[in-house]
Amino acid sequence: MKRFALIGVGGYIAPRHLKAIKETGNLLVAALDKHDSVGVLDSYFPDTDFFTEFERFDRYLEKRRRNKDQKVDYVSICSPNYLHDAHVRFALRIGAEAICEKPLVLNPWNLSALNEISLETGKRINTIVQLRLHPEIIALKERVEISPPTKLYDVDLTYITARGNWYKVSWKGDMSKSGGIATNIGVHFFDILTWIFGDTQKNIVHISEPDKIAGFLELERARVRWFLSLDRKVTEKF
Repeated sequence: MKRFALIGVGGYIAPRHLKAIKETGNLLVAALDKHDSVGVLDSYFPDTDFFTEFERFDRYLEKRRRNKDQKVDYVSICSPNYLHDAHVRFALRIGAEAICEKPLVLNPWNLSALNEISLETGKRINTIVQLRLHPEIIALKERVEISPPTKLYDVDLTYITARGNWYKVSWKGDMSKSGGIATNIGVHFFDILTWIFGDTQKNIVHISEPDKIAGFLELERARVRWFLSLDRKVTEKF
């Protein structure tokens, strides 16, 4: 049995982490969220120590770190995107491995620093790329792999998901905190595209607005035209 801590337990995605920790026979010993509407814990780990202040959460896990029989093995990170980098660093610093929701960082140069810290501590950083486990995605990847290596695919990706006014007010609507639509909404699509069709050769953005973004990706084995939108009017047209 492994011991877990969870950052962002009051958020939308946290229940999936709680469910996974419970169903794999592990234990959640501590959870953090600045909001205290976390009754979901009662359904999974009612005895978990809960904190609304990071400083106390930090102190608690640091004390556990000094006791090998109590130290946390994993920290699940479900916090807003702009905090992922700092929370991953925190996990490694207390001697735990990190399980972080997408995206790991908002700025690519931060990845090098995280990699250095991972090597220094000997602890791994794991990110959630669940679409790679989808049967249809796996089947598509297998079909591409057995096709002639010179075959170049043309791909059109359109993803439209309406969001209300709350989205713009929340951290998700703040480019500096979410990274924008391409990062917050599109990251899983870009991951599976490069996983299936190879590394990026060219990346062009044609439209970049608060509620929509579009561009062109040239991958090793595909030309991808992509469009992502939160615009309710566009959704109604489709």
